[in-house]
Amino acid sequence: MKLLIVNPNISFSVTELIADEARRSASPGTELTLRTANFGVAYIETRAEAAIGAYATLVELAEHYRGHDAAVVAAFGDPGLEAAREMLPIPVVGLTESALMSAAMLGGRIGIIAISRRIQAWYRETVDRYGMASRLAGIRCLDEPLRDIGAVQQDKGEQLVALCEMAVREDGADVLIIAGAPLAGLARQVESRIPVPIVDGVSCAVRQAELLSRLGPRPAEAGSYAAPPTKPCKGLPRALAELVGRETT
Repeated sequence: MKLLIVNPNISFSVTELIADEARRSASPGTELTLRTANFGVAYIETRAEAAIGAYATLVELAEHYRGHDAAVVAAFGDPGLEAAREMLPIPVVGLTESALMSAAMLGGRIGIIAISRRIQAWYRETVDRYGMASRLAGIRCLDEPLRDIGAVQQDKGEQLVALCEMAVREDGADVLIIAGAPLAGLARQVESRIPVPIVDGVSCAVRQAELLSRLGPRPAEAGSYAAPPTKPCKGLPRALAELVGRETT
């Protein structure tokens, strides 16, 4: 089995964190292809940045999906996930949806631990879009500038553990999600210190991508996830134009 994992951000250090956790989580024999967005921002916090990250993700998926059995959008918030499902003939999963669905089977109220205050609105909207707002205990987040997005775990590890403890004690969270690719792998490191189950978006997404691939669902030919209709398009990378418009001008 081959999985394509796309980091919608431009930070190669974050891609390395994603790769490390994905390798720990993948089944024996699963091959991983890691890609980093060619344009965009270091890490996504806002709706505008998410829109840019979504486009960068679609370009990477279009150019590299062939030969893979499933794909992962490796940023919390899942930028471009629904669009990717429309245009690709293979299963595509995202960190947020995978983590939420996994967490929902481990407890009732779900707490999310995030890297910045500004990111909260986008995360809440994403949770609501997946129909999970009623299960959300709260979002706890760091509230200070980040020196290096690839070193958040080292720089802010104890603060992140404290946020986990507050989410359980004060918000009533039954299960926690460590949110965002920059925190990939942190759940494994701190789970013994947290009194409730704790899940990681990367590990959940990799496992669910493998599962969907093994189930072998047929691509949609009807409904809202059928392939986009043929129409003229202009200015798109060729690989993307072939999937989205299938006609160039």
